[in-house]
This record gives sequence, structure tokens and C-alpha cells, in this order.
Amino acid sequence: MGEGDAIWAPSVLPHGALGTLSHYPQLHFGRRMEPKVSEGGLNVTLTIRLLMHGKEVGSIIGKKGETVKKMREESGARINISEGNCPERIVTITGPTDAIFKAFAMIAYKFEEDIINSMSNSPATSKPPVTLRLVVPASQCGSLIGKGGSKIKEIRESTGAQVQVAGDMLPNSTERAVTISGTPDAIIQCVRQICVVMLESPPKGATIPYRPKPASTPVIFAGGQAYTIQGQYAIPHPDQLTKLHQLAMQQNPFPPLGQTNPAFPGLDASPPASTHELTIPNDLIGCIIGRQGTKINEIRQMSGAQIKIANATEGSSERQITITGTPANISLAQYLINARLTSEVTGMGAL
Repeated sequence: MGEGDAIWAPSVLPHGALGTLSHYPQLHFGRRMEPKVSEGGLNVTLTIRLLMHGKEVGSIIGKKGETVKKMREESGARINISEGNCPERIVTITGPTDAIFKAFAMIAYKFEEDIINSMSNSPATSKPPVTLRLVVPASQCGSLIGKGGSKIKEIRESTGAQVQVAGDMLPNSTERAVTISGTPDAIIQCVRQICVVMLESPPKGATIPYRPKPASTPVIFAGGQAYTIQGQYAIPHPDQLTKLHQLAMQQNPFPPLGQTNPAFPGLDASPPASTHELTIPNDLIGCIIGRQGTKINEIRQMSGAQIKIANATEGSSERQITITGTPANISLAQYLINARLTSEVTGMGAL
């Protein structure tokens, strides 16, 4: 083996993985190597996705983007952050495995620095662990867990990191969250081993990536006014949603509760109906329907739309929802459905 053919082989490498990694000469953590292709091997480029809260993303970006710029330059990895004013964002790290490990190291140490800084103004004496959440195709999670949990146990014991694989898929996706907690060094070793598993067991079939949705809050309507729930109080919602509700009611081609359509100045009282379809994971359909259909009936009455939920089909993890009505009806129905999903996910499902 020549001087440039060193392979990455940390002390925590799982049994049997060294033979696999010997095909990947650029798997080396600590110094940048020119990618090579050994006989029968390949040039490994991985994409790892992280799920972060807004505050964590702000820490990674830094003032005027200086921190993320430094991470990109020093690691050699591509680091992209999803757009949008969502409570959660996706951070995508792409590059050769050595570049990915460097980027993860910089992120883990940055988070530890944030924890230390926050403790200086806190009476807490024990330092909480650094926590990162990976987003992994569900089809690869079985390999990560291993038969009877053997692989994930091995990773925990050899790295000292805590690793948890979520039981449910993330909304409207075929991906799961994998949470890693521990010291920065433990996290880096853990990510290395997860990369080995992902290389050995590629995703099966098509992956529907998780895309975080903008924050929305549960909404109720009373007397033609929209209100959002904040704690124990109903706060009047901005005028736009109230107007949308009023417009939906006045354009409604399917009058709820036997009402007739009042005329709406300057508009056809019954614009042509259109149809929109949504897919909702089976495990969240209950919060849309509600006990004995109470929630779906509320959404129908508030939006004025016709809403049909398809029966569950064998082997499918999703249900189809068909919304029929005017554009205003459909927009409001979608908003209310998203509000129900958000309230369920954030633990406010009892509202």
C-alpha cells in the first residue's frame, strides 16, 4: 500500500467493516486526501441530513453567515440550509466522508460551546450532552438498529453516545429522525459508524424527503372572527384569515347546515368548484377526523369545503384526502388541516 493509500480505521470500527472500507481509500479523518478509485472500489460521496431548531440553525449560520462559511471552507463539505420561517430547518451536508466528519466535528463543538456559554448564566452544575438529529430514510433504519437491536447497541457501547431511532416516520415523508447525544467526540465516532451502515445498506426504493412545514397554530371561528389559541386564551387572528373565512362562506357552493349563499359584491356568488388532494400519514389521520368525526365536521363547516377521506389501503402508510370547493374554501380547509396536524405534533391535540 503506497503512502497515499491510507484508509480510515478508527479504534471503534465495527467488526467486519474494515474489509468494506478498504475499498474506499479516501475514508480518512484528520487530513484531506485526493479522492481515488481503487480496483473494484468507488469514490464515496455521502449526503447527510440534519434536523435543527431555529436557534441551532442561527448558531451554525453565525453573524452575517461567517460561521457556516468557515465550516464550508475548513471541512470541504457542501453545507446547505433549507429556506423558510419554519420552527425546524434541514441542514444538508454533502461531500467525501472525511469532509462530512470534519463538518460534523465543527457543528458538534459549536453546539458544545453554546451549551458552555448558556451555563455561565445558569445555576445548573451538570453539563447537558450535545444532541444532533439525523434524518435517515426509513428503509435504512432496520440496518442501523440491527437484528434484535444488536447494531445500535454495538454503536452505543463502542462510542459512548446515546442513539435513538424514532418509531414513526416524519410527516409526509419516508424518513425517520435518528437522535444522537453525547460528547462531541462520541458523536463524531457515532456518525462515522452510521456512515458505514449507510454505505453497506443503501436505501431501498424511492425516498420521500421530509420537508418542515411553516409554523401554524390551531384556529377557531366565532361570530365571523378568526381566533388562534395561545395557552388558555383565544387571541383574535390577523384580518387576512378572517377575510378568507368570510370569503369562503360567501363563495360557498356547498352551504353548511342548510344555509343559503349570500351575494358577495363584485364576485360570482358561486364560483366553479375545484378539487385538491392531500396525503396524510395513517398515524396522524385520527387527529384530522376526531372522535366520531367531530374535527373533520368542524373543518367542513368552517371552510365550507367538501372533504372526503379515502379508506385505508393495505400496505400503504398514507391516506388520501380530497378537498372540493372554491379556491377560498380549499385554502381555508388546508390551513385548518395543517393547524390540526401541528397541534397534534406539538402536543396540543386536545384542543
